[in-house]
Amino acid sequence: MFLQQTFVALGRSLPAVIAPAIITDLRIAPAWIGVYFGVTAAASLVVQLGCGSFIVRYGAMRMSQIALVLLTIGTAMATLGTPVALFLSAVIAGGGGAVSTPASSHLLARCASPRYLPLVFSIKQTAVPAGLLVAGVFAPQFTEWMGWRSTMLASAGACLIFAAMLQPLCRIFDTDRVPTRTFRLSDFRATIVSVMGTAELRALSWACLAFNGLQATVTAYFVVYLTTIGYTPVAAGFLFSVAVAVAVPGRILWGWLGSTRVSPRAILAGLALGMVGSSALLALCGPGWPTLLVGLIACVLSATALSWHGIVLAETARAAPEGMRGGVTGGVLSFGQVGALSLPVIYSTLLETTGSYGAGFVACGLPALLVGILLVRQGRAAKT
Repeated sequence: MFLQQTFVALGRSLPAVIAPAIITDLRIAPAWIGVYFGVTAAASLVVQLGCGSFIVRYGAMRMSQIALVLLTIGTAMATLGTPVALFLSAVIAGGGGAVSTPASSHLLARCASPRYLPLVFSIKQTAVPAGLLVAGVFAPQFTEWMGWRSTMLASAGACLIFAAMLQPLCRIFDTDRVPTRTFRLSDFRATIVSVMGTAELRALSWACLAFNGLQATVTAYFVVYLTTIGYTPVAAGFLFSVAVAVAVPGRILWGWLGSTRVSPRAILAGLALGMVGSSALLALCGPGWPTLLVGLIACVLSATALSWHGIVLAETARAAPEGMRGGVTGGVLSFGQVGALSLPVIYSTLLETTGSYGAGFVACGLPALLVGILLVRQGRAAKT
């Protein structure tokens, strides 16, 4: 499951990492990157709301394969470079890749000890920064060598190969599937009701919305932003990869603390406030700022805005009804996709109207501030 999500994270983040080359070649405005990821998030939202029945029917491992195949098709389609192809690429890659997290959560919640779910899920979710790290280190260099189209085709090929490698594992891990389970349109409503009808899951949904929206914004615009303050695309990609690397031990640390030392809700509140402060500081960066300081701010942002997933997913799996973990996880994550859909669009709108990259980072950090305040108040209320 770690490798599955690594390939998905690589494929989904690739357009952002090599965005400068795509923008130059296709002669489009930088704000369109936000629109691309907004469409990706919209497709993910729909798929995650309705994927529960498919996971139950076909099995988590089989759905992981399907996610990788769809990501392959979507990534390859983007290389055509036309508006229609880019739109279809965002829909197919976004919708296909969205299945990966609910599928892996369904599988691991069945196999792991409940006590250590935050740690197990955090280790699994280090796959996302691992995929971003691979993209940040290799994609800009590969793009310089052979162009952005060939780079995306190479990523698509890697996803397809790994999908084939998962085939023998279907017999082992898909033994709980229910072949008679059918998909119904009412599944969308049932998922929303299950999530919003429980106070605990509802709070996690709002957190997922704010956190994932800020993460999507940072992922989409970080490299492009650095190129506007004096960094070359390769240097910006390298700094991005270094910062993202911090999320790997960060996620494991938060998962370990949440399993052994600290309330998971307290950790989420601290992460919320940390990502607000670091995104505001990133907005202030300019051409004269030392690279070490910019990198430090980026690392703090990575350790917060890119490191919350394991705690949220473990708490979701713990609170979900038995046999519905995949569907409920998809429901909570669908709120995250609302954030990933809306905040990059807000960012691109602010960029178009103000010409400032920094204003967007500040604005997109505000929902996390509200969530942090809410979690702190809930924690105090629980103690009293």
